[in-house]
Amino acid sequence: MSRRFARVALREIVILLAKLLTRTNITGYERIPKEGGVLLTANHLSAVDPALVFMCLDRQDSQGFVAKEHQSNLFYRTIVNLIGGIWLNRYEADTQALRKARTHLINGGIFGIAPEGTRSPTGKLIRGKTGAAYLAEISQVPVQPIAIYGSENAGRRIIRFERPKIRVIIGESYTLPKVDRKDREGGLQRNTDEIMCRIAAMLPPEYRGVYADYPRVKELIESHRALLDNKTALP
Repeated sequence: MSRRFARVALREIVILLAKLLTRTNITGYERIPKEGGVLLTANHLSAVDPALVFMCLDRQDSQGFVAKEHQSNLFYRTIVNLIGGIWLNRYEADTQALRKARTHLINGGIFGIAPEGTRSPTGKLIRGKTGAAYLAEISQVPVQPIAIYGSENAGRRIIRFERPKIRVIIGESYTLPKVDRKDREGGLQRNTDEIMCRIAAMLPPEYRGVYADYPRVKELIESHRALLDNKTALP
């Protein structure tokens, strides 16, 4: 089976399952570029989130990180290998995985990452790690925020034959400032905060977690309101 056919078939299956088992609404689908390198950054509430993001990508060059601990699951490992996911060791600096992701982005591909580094145990945003900011820095591609909510209890509710209401909001892409070599750590942290604040600003207040009181989040929310006043489509 070719990788292209596997991607198309899997995406159609995911879309069908989402329609049957959930009430998923996607806003901003048209904002995802049809070509060119872009780093997708999404919050992570549940195991269904990667499938929700994959469902939004009508591109054959999409890739993303998958935690290596999932390799023990034969079904999951087969799917990830079939569509070309990159296995990542989350507990150490996995330079090989980062190099693969950088090469993919520089070559014009689209790549997805969860900046929090893991599924949120609180159902709200947790502190972002600097990996996404580092990847954006070494590849120099635009960053695109994706906010997901309503998926935190999706699996449990589906088992109970309920259809959870899930929202996926895709924001406008943006470019992070370059990191000053003299303050690399500070620059990566600043850019990480920007990545997380962009996601937080698209989430309802109860999902913003540790970023709820960040001035930058409030600033971004106000800019969204200004766009609304101008009758411009919002994330």
